[in-house]
Amino acid sequence: MDISLLLKGLVIGFSIAAPVGPIGVLCIRRTLVQGRLYGFISGLGAASADAIYGAIAGFGLTFISNFLVEQQTWLRLIGGLFLFVLGLKTLLEKPTDQAFSDQRNKLIDAYSSTFFLTITNPITIISFAAIFAGLGLASDGRSYFSAGILVLGVFTGSLLWWLLLSGGAGIFREKFTLNGLQWTNRISGVVIIGFGIFAFLSVV
Repeated sequence: MDISLLLKGLVIGFSIAAPVGPIGVLCIRRTLVQGRLYGFISGLGAASADAIYGAIAGFGLTFISNFLVEQQTWLRLIGGLFLFVLGLKTLLEKPTDQAFSDQRNKLIDAYSSTFFLTITNPITIISFAAIFAGLGLASDGRSYFSAGILVLGVFTGSLLWWLLLSGGAGIFREKFTLNGLQWTNRISGVVIIGFGIFAFLSVV
């Protein structure tokens, strides 16, 4: 195993995941309201999408990346709409409703929502393509095994960030009252709606 490739992938995955955007807000909010596990699973969805985009760049699948870039207008619109609806739902949701829904196992929803948001963000594939090209990681004719190691590093690095974020946010969870959780929903909802509106404006 090429440890250097694994470490490069880890740094790339961590660096791309770390900037706080709508996924970060969701992860923090779900950790505070629903617990560390929900925050981490939300991050896992984003890390899975990062791994897919890392694989597209790492394996040199330019026909896929070119297609995604060409369709970025539609992807932004779909992602923006999803963010707007998700933000509105978060804004109006009550902590008591969430406590009840926790008992019905909503982990799949937590995973799928962040996976969808990440996979519909064309900036992610552009970022991966630019970083891989800049570091010479996408054009040196490596084997599939080496490319797989690189992608594994990307996934691990991204997942490490979400583990740290959900773990850090979880420290403050016990200090939140019911009123505090309600304000967490309101603030998170407004911020997520803002990201959705920004996605629409970026298309215009």
